[in-house]
Amino acid sequence: MRFWMTLTVTDSVRLISAWLICSRMNSSAMYPPVMAPQANMFVNVPGYEGTVPGGAGFLPPPMPMEPVAPPQPSPENPEWSIPSLSEDEAREAFKKFVSSHICYSEDPVTQGVITSMEPFNTFRYRLETFTESRSTDWAHKPHEGEPADFYTQPAPRPWEVQATHPKHFSDHTEKIRVPYTSSIKECHTCHAAGTEQCKECSGSGKKACPMCNGAAKSDPACTHCNGTGKDRCTKCDGRGEKQCETCKGKCQLLTYIELKVEWKNHVEDHLVEQSCGLKSDKLRSVKGKELFKSSQNLVYPLLGFKPQAVSQASERLIKEHQTKYGKTSRILQQRQAVELIPITQVNYKWKDKSYVYYVYGNERKASADDYPETCCCVIL
Repeated sequence: MRFWMTLTVTDSVRLISAWLICSRMNSSAMYPPVMAPQANMFVNVPGYEGTVPGGAGFLPPPMPMEPVAPPQPSPENPEWSIPSLSEDEAREAFKKFVSSHICYSEDPVTQGVITSMEPFNTFRYRLETFTESRSTDWAHKPHEGEPADFYTQPAPRPWEVQATHPKHFSDHTEKIRVPYTSSIKECHTCHAAGTEQCKECSGSGKKACPMCNGAAKSDPACTHCNGTGKDRCTKCDGRGEKQCETCKGKCQLLTYIELKVEWKNHVEDHLVEQSCGLKSDKLRSVKGKELFKSSQNLVYPLLGFKPQAVSQASERLIKEHQTKYGKTSRILQQRQAVELIPITQVNYKWKDKSYVYYVYGNERKASADDYPETCCCVIL
């Protein structure tokens, strides 16, 4: 007692301050945090700062580690040609075309006379760019005992997460749980109750009687509901609540960052202008004779390729693809090809009038926009 009386006011303040500091240190050592860090703190993790509910958009890929190989000269192309179509082959293609239209008469096919046939073969250039893009978003699932690994060690960056790409030039999507990003939280739908109100009956456990439509008639009484107008809700078995759809009755959710990896093949064609009058859209569904094909990480324009329109299309599309897709995705492979599509314009006469049809593609499809013998049919 005498000891405390001899202390000055300053000494007393110092002793009390030291005691408070020691108490705080001891209390933090004795009482560790009872909960793992919540997932909403994940915005501070390097590489995922922009991840918000609804997605963070496509993440730009890292710069390529290896330098791009220098362009190679295009192969010299000889004079390419396609065998001419015979009259019998043209007539057979025309016959198949007419038979596929229920309202077309076969008379122009059987009675028409072919007067001339002209080739209008055209080139098609095709560029394919196979890309991989990555985006992140919040995700959750019912907690089934998995440990929360959030902040146990640094999470890998989005482009460091391992993913096995599919076969080149085929579309595929894969969703991956990012390691070291998961935490456990209370279900936000049922507030850890494991059940939620039945939406079908609004929690009453009853629904309108299906026999009397809820009229509750007493004279005569509905035999199904005994005049109450109510029937047991079959969705919740009359309990008024059912298992929570979000947590599946587990009361807790495992929340984590989900990485969405998309592989996509971007295809673009260029048809060299042809003057025969056949609509270009019809050529999209057919194949031609393959003249040239190459596949590399990054392809290069077909410089000096004849006709010049193919070379120009190659240069333009390659530049557009590498500029467009290189910003938001990683270009894994490119492929370019040149086809020579056979087109034959067939001129024929029927009933002293001249008409035209076309036979095109390796499949020998036919088209005739001005077919002379059609009828208007009504199928009952």
